[in-house]
Amino acid sequence: MKPFTNKVAIVTGGASGIGRATVEKLVEGGARVASFDLSPFSPGHEQVMSHTVDVTDRLAIGNATQATVENWGGINMLVNAAGIGAGGTILENDDAEWQRVLETNVMGTVRVTQAVVPYLLTFPDSAIVNVASIVATTGFPNRVLYSATKGAIVSLTLAMAADYLKQGLRVNAVSPGTTETPWVSRLLSQADDPDLERQKLVARQLHGRLVSAEEVAEAISYLLSPLAGSTNGVVLPVDSGINSLYFDRS
Repeated sequence: MKPFTNKVAIVTGGASGIGRATVEKLVEGGARVASFDLSPFSPGHEQVMSHTVDVTDRLAIGNATQATVENWGGINMLVNAAGIGAGGTILENDDAEWQRVLETNVMGTVRVTQAVVPYLLTFPDSAIVNVASIVATTGFPNRVLYSATKGAIVSLTLAMAADYLKQGLRVNAVSPGTTETPWVSRLLSQADDPDLERQKLVARQLHGRLVSAEEVAEAISYLLSPLAGSTNGVVLPVDSGINSLYFDRS
């Protein structure tokens, strides 16, 4: 039997990048998956329900969560992958930009989790995986705002894991390095020299390439699976070792 047979997952940001790779991995494992995203999950799949959801909109989140339960009878797994990026030092983002990114990356995760946890608690083997980033624990230049939001996700993950330990709801996170996603491609395309900027990104990866979305999805799948039943309150790096290994660039 596949590991996620008869299980239902919600994946935010499920239409592209890490979210989409996660949806596909969970479907491969037998799950039925609701994608919460501003964009539709395309092409369609009989095991995927696509909901147009802005994670800053509590009503939309609630409606999509209720529709998922009505269609499939419950929710066993939640992956909070929706997020937006931001560059700049502490001097280069105004209050409005801080609010915009915090509303999506932090409060978006909070809102979806608040809507879904009551359903997760009705099953004995439910799990949440949040998508953090290595910038939460490794200082990267020009990433103050984004780093702060991902640091909040790490702290949120650990606190929630403690809160729900006795109820059997596991809460973990993945911490990807720079990942080959449409968002990174768009960011590079805006540079004066996209090829040069890509070379710089690749050069700082210890294994000489960007992390793939599929590699992150594989880690998420493990943390959701019954095989990870003794893994709780963990932030799992998927970063080629940037956060923990010395790299001799000579």
